[in-house]
Amino acid sequence: MSAGLRSGQVAEAAGVNVQTLRYYERRGLLTEPERSNGGHRLYGEDAVTALRVIKAAQRLGFTLEEVAELLEAGRRGHGRPVAGLQERAAAKLAEVDAKIADLTTIRTALAAAVEAGCDDLTACVSSACCPIPFTDLAEENRHAGPCC
Repeated sequence: MSAGLRSGQVAEAAGVNVQTLRYYERRGLLTEPERSNGGHRLYGEDAVTALRVIKAAQRLGFTLEEVAELLEAGRRGHGRPVAGLQERAAAKLAEVDAKIADLTTIRTALAAAVEAGCDDLTACVSSACCPIPFTDLAEENRHAGPCC
């Protein structure tokens, strides 16, 4: 390869820093580039595309391990019994939905605590009307006094 993009150029074009570029290379997410006569890494335009794909997948919630598996599945083609993007995206969507449900529950409890005027966690946990779900507490430790 007589011409190519140097590390800084690739990193800038993809919106990452050079350390990220090298880290992905060490992890095997990017193929090792050719070297110039002076020893500089020389990347093709496909490296910029690969970096953008990796960052987009991460923004969608995929881990680097999952991204590596997706990239490998893509390299192998469709003839292998490896889960591709559709199956993995559906699984990731289910994870996101579960997290949203958990966060909704947390938000509801926190909003109720704010509305109830809870200001002291110790007092609140002892109160029968405490909106925070302290499910592990014994019922006898709760009293029916004023809320928080």
